Amino acid sequence: MSRIAFIGLGNMGGPMAANLVKAGHEVRVFDLVQAALDAAVAAGATAAPSAREAVTGAEVVISMLPASRHVEGLYLGDDGILPHIADGALVIDSSTIAPASARKVAEAAKARGLATIDAPVSGGVAGAQAGTLTFIVGGEAEALERARPVLEAMGRNIFHVGASGAGQVAKLCNNMALGVIMAATGEAIALGVANGLDAKVLSDMMAVSTGRSWATEVCNPWPGVIDTAPAARGYAGGFGNDLMLKDLGLAVEAAMQSNSPVPLGELARNLYAMNSKAGNGRLDFSSVVRLVAPVQDQE
Repeated sequence: MSRIAFIGLGNMGGPMAANLVKAGHEVRVFDLVQAALDAAVAAGATAAPSAREAVTGAEVVISMLPASRHVEGLYLGDDGILPHIADGALVIDSSTIAPASARKVAEAAKARGLATIDAPVSGGVAGAQAGTLTFIVGGEAEALERARPVLEAMGRNIFHVGASGAGQVAKLCNNMALGVIMAATGEAIALGVANGLDAKVLSDMMAVSTGRSWATEVCNPWPGVIDTAPAARGYAGGFGNDLMLKDLGLAVEAAMQSNSPVPLGELARNLYAMNSKAGNGRLDFSSVVRLVAPVQDQE
């Protein structure tokens, strides 16, 4: 078992750290939010007073933070932790950030003689809680093999997609597709309802037909279709609209850097931006259906 420092205990990081504890690892945690720290301690982790204290003596350092600036600040800032990580430790960043930021951190870690991988995840809060996440890994194969026992305590699937930063590129591709599909699914169901169809019957048909997707079967955007979907509880919980907006912005940025056309990705980014402006930024991203239908009246 490993001595692990886990920094960032939000909706995803908290359950991930708890699963590491369940697997028998010694986990020391830090977060700026006291309630998140308390929850991790209740799950069996040890709280540290700072990120620097958390990484002291750790064999593995894992971070799960909201955005590129937070990750760069954590590792490379004036009070960054990179100089304080033990020689020979492994660094795993599971945040979803710009590929360029991931490469920047990896290069700095390599200069310090530290192995590192970028390992963003897919599977949402439910996957984090159940320990069934998919890890999308960029970095050297040797670093991934060192990380594998740790990742397997938190997830079910591990994909090595390339060198440092490649994990972020693949994650952004996945989330761009997801954002487009969710918006299109909500629009399709809204069209059916406007023409007299029952949303559940239509969704059940689509779920076994060519319109089948995660949006029809797991996170259906229409209230009353799937009891466990965020739409069934006023779009609370799940994957926040503003997080999807952030990821789509990163995907469009990556597209600009590689001169890649992403017309649907750019359209989807605008839709989620509109949904955020409408006051739904903290709700699940499936609330984007509210742009085309008054579903809030059916909650």
